[in-house]
Amino acid sequence: MDIKGGAAIVTGSATGVGAACAKMLAARGCNVVINYTRSEAEARETEAACRALGVDTLLCRADVANDADCQRLASETMARWGRIDALINNAGTTSFVDHANLDGLSAEDFQRIYAVNVIGPFQMTRAVAPHMKAAGRGAIVNISSIAGVMGVGSSIAYTASKGALNTMTLSLARVLGPEIRVNTVCPGFIQGRWLRGGLGDAVYEAALAAQERTTPLRKAGTPEDMAQAAVWFVEGADLVTGEFLIVDAGSHLSGAPLIAR
Repeated sequence: MDIKGGAAIVTGSATGVGAACAKMLAARGCNVVINYTRSEAEARETEAACRALGVDTLLCRADVANDADCQRLASETMARWGRIDALINNAGTTSFVDHANLDGLSAEDFQRIYAVNVIGPFQMTRAVAPHMKAAGRGAIVNISSIAGVMGVGSSIAYTASKGALNTMTLSLARVLGPEIRVNTVCPGFIQGRWLRGGLGDAVYEAALAAQERTTPLRKAGTPEDMAQAAVWFVEGADLVTGEFLIVDAGSHLSGAPLIAR
């Protein structure tokens, strides 16, 4: 799909993978919506970087767990450009709780994580689907995690939410074709503040060193690595829908990835 001159919404695009996706789309000539909930300063930096690449941008504060916000994201995009060619569902949240600590998670933790990681992508998809259908084309990419495949990650609630997102990808791909393709990127370890903030400096550095020492490719992922996969699903995979792409330097081949996104 040619995205030059098109329009894409990237949720949670102030920092990390979302910011990398927005910049990569902008570099290909696609206008982008920069979405954030709290990180306004970083979102403005991402917006400036995208504008410097010669595209138009829309900065929009919205919480994907709120359906009205999702509808507003879609309507403001249509008002700005009259089209929505791509949606990258990147916004996510978690709690860092050891899997063995069953008392460390509450029902409220599950509900909060599911609201952003599962219900949010569903609501965003529902908001953009009519516009994509009317245009006769569209690409939706969910940013999931190897956690949803292997049952590892920051907490059981997080891994369960990503497993649900993976399953939802299959359902949506079935019902939204032929106009809309729906695919998922499943990152492993990603360098950056998400994991560093959750793990703490010492554990993060040890996990990073282990990734670079033990994965088949001897590398640890970056936000740009994940963006490359997501943007490929948008512009280079016209015959692909309902698929999961694991991007983890091969760490899943051991059967027990050390740390997931």
